[in-house]
Amino acid sequence: MPRSPRTMPSWVLLLRLLALLRPPGLSEACTCAPAHPQQHFCHSALAIRAKISSEKVVPASADPADTQKMIRYEIKQIKMFKGFEKVKDVQYIYTPFDSSLCGVKLEANSQKQYLLTGQVLNDGKVFIHLCNYIEPWENLSFLQRESLNHHYHLNCGCQITTCYTVPCTISAPNECLWTDWLLERKLYGYQAQHYVCMKNVDGTCSWYQGHLTLRKEFVDIIQP
Repeated sequence: MPRSPRTMPSWVLLLRLLALLRPPGLSEACTCAPAHPQQHFCHSALAIRAKISSEKVVPASADPADTQKMIRYEIKQIKMFKGFEKVKDVQYIYTPFDSSLCGVKLEANSQKQYLLTGQVLNDGKVFIHLCNYIEPWENLSFLQRESLNHHYHLNCGCQITTCYTVPCTISAPNECLWTDWLLERKLYGYQAQHYVCMKNVDGTCSWYQGHLTLRKEFVDIIQP
């Protein structure tokens, strides 16, 4: 009786998908679509605060013909903000060894703490890459830290659109316009650090800074 083919681990399939999605001519580059921290949180299966205890290079699969490698980070989970229904306590996280596949380099054996967002694969492993939102905890604003507990999760029904040029207008009532790149020529500027796109009682969405609201249209480029 012929043997059934072995099922490849889901992380191997993800590695191969990342390789296929790599733009032609950018073999040594990792490119990611821009996303506001709130979008990263909403689109991720997992969000935790953690320290990195150690790192180890491991094979991507048990197949000896597979030459791809992964970095396995052993972590100390401090707090989980999202992912309770998938995992209880995260001990290891995995990322591609190859930087062109968006592998993440984190500091191990230090006092640095990170906010880590990522995916939980079918085999239960936590997978992260550079297109996730991964930041040193000390770099997060007070509003960002607060929003990890409440605001981001409660407002995933809002849509955030990146503005690159003017005019930039909303196309749906539940949309907020993200203008950091337009105003500061960087993605994670003042708006990403200090504003949340929150849903109003009428179903529309607006930017909030703490308890203060801004009007939906950021087209006038007055604030933030």
